[in-house]
Amino acid sequence: MILFLDTLSAWTRNTRSGRRLGLVLAIAGLGLIPGAFAQEVGAPAATGAPDNGEIQRFCSNIADGARDQRYVLQKKQLEDLQTEVNGRIAELEKRRNEYQDWLKRRNDFLEQAQVGLVGIYKGMAPDAAAAKLQEVNPEIAAALIMKLPPKKSSLILAEMASDKAAVITAIIASATDPKTSKEPS
Repeated sequence: MILFLDTLSAWTRNTRSGRRLGLVLAIAGLGLIPGAFAQEVGAPAATGAPDNGEIQRFCSNIADGARDQRYVLQKKQLEDLQTEVNGRIAELEKRRNEYQDWLKRRNDFLEQAQVGLVGIYKGMAPDAAAAKLQEVNPEIAAALIMKLPPKKSSLILAEMASDKAAVITAIIASATDPKTSKEPS
């Protein structure tokens, strides 16, 4: 190898292109010398996967945060739903109160109208009252007859057609039957 370098050195000194070639060959020759540019490396670079413990810690740290975020989101959604339900309940209570007020006014009106009607039929002749009551709804006729004194009611029913009187009597009987439910359904 030394002989080669000496020959090369002599040839490269004599010519300009030889000098360039000599420089290139010298650099290439240094590359052939083992350990010429070797460096001491303490530990190999970590190119492999990180250890499982580190991965587990990372995942558990992220999972706790994600779980907390999910709980916060679910809590907010539940609070929103609770607010919506409370609003609907308030609206239903308002409507219920309106309905109860309307129903009370209606019942008061019907009671006054019925008292007035009972007074009218009480003053009528039984045959005229029977003719008029045959024309109205049998349930209304039964309610009016029940409000009249028994003597007047019996005279009116006697003047009615037998089929109409039978229907009205059945309605009155079912209204006084203790087995009949008093709760509307």
